[in-house]
Amino acid sequence: MGQIMKFRFLAGRRAGSALAALAIAFTGGVALAAPAHAAPNTAVFTKVSDWGTGWEGKFVVTNGGATAINGWSVAFNLPSGSNIGSFWDAAMSRSGQRFTFTNVGWNGTIQPGGTASFGFNGSPGGAGAVVSNCTLNGASCAGGTPPPPGTPGTPGNPSVTGATNTSISLSWGGSSGTVTGYRVYEGSTVRATVTGTIATHSGLATCTSHTYTIKAYNAQGESNASNPVTGSTTGCTPPPPGSKMPGAPYLYMGWGDPPAPATVMAATGVKSFTMAFILSSGGCNPAWDGNRPLTGGADAAAISAIKAAGGSVQISFGGWSGNKLGPNCATPAAFAGAVQTVINAVGPAVVDFDIENFDEFENYTVQDRILNGLKIVKQNNPNVKVVVTFGTTTTGPNAHGIRLINQAKALAVPIDNYTIMPFDFGSGNIQTDTINASEGLKNALKSANGWTDAQAYARMGISGMNGLSDQQELTSTAAWTAIRDWAKSKGLTRFAYWAVNRDRPCPGGGVVSNCSGISQPQWEFTRITAGF
Repeated sequence: MGQIMKFRFLAGRRAGSALAALAIAFTGGVALAAPAHAAPNTAVFTKVSDWGTGWEGKFVVTNGGATAINGWSVAFNLPSGSNIGSFWDAAMSRSGQRFTFTNVGWNGTIQPGGTASFGFNGSPGGAGAVVSNCTLNGASCAGGTPPPPGTPGTPGNPSVTGATNTSISLSWGGSSGTVTGYRVYEGSTVRATVTGTIATHSGLATCTSHTYTIKAYNAQGESNASNPVTGSTTGCTPPPPGSKMPGAPYLYMGWGDPPAPATVMAATGVKSFTMAFILSSGGCNPAWDGNRPLTGGADAAAISAIKAAGGSVQISFGGWSGNKLGPNCATPAAFAGAVQTVINAVGPAVVDFDIENFDEFENYTVQDRILNGLKIVKQNNPNVKVVVTFGTTTTGPNAHGIRLINQAKALAVPIDNYTIMPFDFGSGNIQTDTINASEGLKNALKSANGWTDAQAYARMGISGMNGLSDQQELTSTAAWTAIRDWAKSKGLTRFAYWAVNRDRPCPGGGVVSNCSGISQPQWEFTRITAGF
């Protein structure tokens, strides 16, 4: 949520970027380690940073086998209009939108268990920074055996072109080389064999999701698999409009002099808090802030105090930075399992997924993983509300937010509430811009789902930032009251802000973790939020 105040101070983010840059500079050589056992050779991509007009990427090639790799070549596609400028620790060639990087003289040999890496800068960022159809020495970058000589090239990215209650239709880009036909796979099972680049998988159950890959074939064999695509059959019964959640400001136990929640409840009448943040403690393992235990620590004690005072909690996953579960959990089922671990430990009324930044919000593979995981979460916990929270422009969701909303509809994800974060978005008038951004969200939800105004408002929320934002946008107590009253008048069902830790006066104090930077009564933003 937001930028520095939502999880880390700006200085920490800059330090992290600097360390990442140093890591790239010093990992261009070859690293060696003894392998525990034979594994596939892989080339793993990481988007190091994205600043909108450009981005930085990195690949790490790992020798998981028992013999040395003598020379390597990594090839991948970028979207139309994307380009790569500078690069290092490899030589580059280009054919259309396919970019091939080969080793230079000093890093071509990788011993078993060793790695080599290279990096590059591309443009534009965002949706232009999507790597697809990656191969390492002709085989999948995820590991595998190269297809036999003479087999077709990898098919282009598939897309879902239609769905009914019992079928899903697909199309994809044709393969290079001699092509006899295409096979549509769901896992290792062939669902369709066609000679063209469209197919329909029929005989499916209503409201079910299916993930496919495409392989081209000829007499010599099959190509590498395409990137996956997931679609859902129609006929889902949408959950009824959710009842309004109590106003629940964020409370973070990691910094900012966290107040005793029972004290704040007694002073303001607030009945709920959004506890932040669940991150990865390594792999697909959840922990508070990535390092505090789910039970037995400060977070668990705060939650117990809230419940003992008659309150409830929402649990927030993700945020602007940190090591998140979305990129670390390999499958939707694994992600849902990590969320379930938290639900079992905490007993929340609401689970809130702050989908932000390039690693989740702008990474559509991770977006889909989270969305498909949320279907499982809701199925297993029908009485726990599911919220997604994301950034906005002053006129509504950006392209990544629109994509998330449309994809949630395409995948039939039963999301109870879509919450925008109207701050750090170039506002000149926080009240006006928050309302305009919310109307933009309403229109996006109506367009995707066919809802009326009232139905869209009933699935919406606002999560602001009290006092001064990172961009010095001002949310006064008067503006926050007016925003709350507008939200109530339209029937919105969630209202929050970042953060209770900052709900203390410090006029002229700037943007800090334990006060708002403005003159205000103590806990006034929480008192206003409680009135939602």
